[in-house]
Amino acid sequence: MISGFLDRRVSVAPMMDWTDRHCRYFLRGFAPDLLLYTEMVTASAILRGDTEKLLEYSAAEHPVALQLGGCEPDYLAAAAREGGQWGYDEINLNCGCPSDKVQKGAFGACLMEEPALVADCVAAMCEVVDVPVTVKMRIGTLRAGGRDLESAVQQFDEADYDRLCDFLVAVRAAGADSVIVHARKAVLGSNWSPADNREIPPLRYDVARRLKEDFPDMPVVLNGGLRTAGPCVEALEWADGVMIGREAYHRPMVLGEIFEAIEPGYRTPSIAAQLERMAVYAE
Repeated sequence: MISGFLDRRVSVAPMMDWTDRHCRYFLRGFAPDLLLYTEMVTASAILRGDTEKLLEYSAAEHPVALQLGGCEPDYLAAAAREGGQWGYDEINLNCGCPSDKVQKGAFGACLMEEPALVADCVAAMCEVVDVPVTVKMRIGTLRAGGRDLESAVQQFDEADYDRLCDFLVAVRAAGADSVIVHARKAVLGSNWSPADNREIPPLRYDVARRLKEDFPDMPVVLNGGLRTAGPCVEALEWADGVMIGREAYHRPMVLGEIFEAIEPGYRTPSIAAQLERMAVYAE
């Protein structure tokens, strides 16, 4: 299934300190149609820092999306414009990262609690670029308090779903081309590490699927816990795409396995061919 002009069936998640330009070049070798994402880059870093160092990439990486972090519409619009000028195929807004550092900057997963602000950000970005603007999100958030977090995070009720729908309605109306749904809640304001937030909250693929059913015209890409081809193929029966996270870094051959399962006749290049490709790149 294709949204806009990008094939979103299989993508690799933006991962800080992992999906740099060299990693992305390497991963491209496993599948020509794979959609790659940069590490998150803050809008302020692009506007105030070494733009070339932050945004430079190899033409072989296409299709490649730039993920931005931020919460100020003007800054995000200016950074998105830079990304468009550098030729990125998509601009993505991070509304899913739960790290303390990101929360202190008032962006990432905490933006799930401010759909109107996110809508303003998306609208501002859409105004200045011709490529798709997308949002990476969670299914909800939970603030730490006196209760048992591990018990509370297991729950997902109709009030949670209503808030999730309100968020989706807001970003869709603002012009978002698609949403990438990490099918877990994010716990904010706790001593949980980012790893805890990736592993303790239960995966709720059923919530993401219900969202797709209720908003059939909005492309939904599923993210979270996808590590082998089988579950990816199953998810693609209802989702517009699947996004692979750390498994693609630890075992990149999984990307070829997925494409072999969904594209008849596709064969992953051999390890020897991959090594030769990277040797030439390194040279």
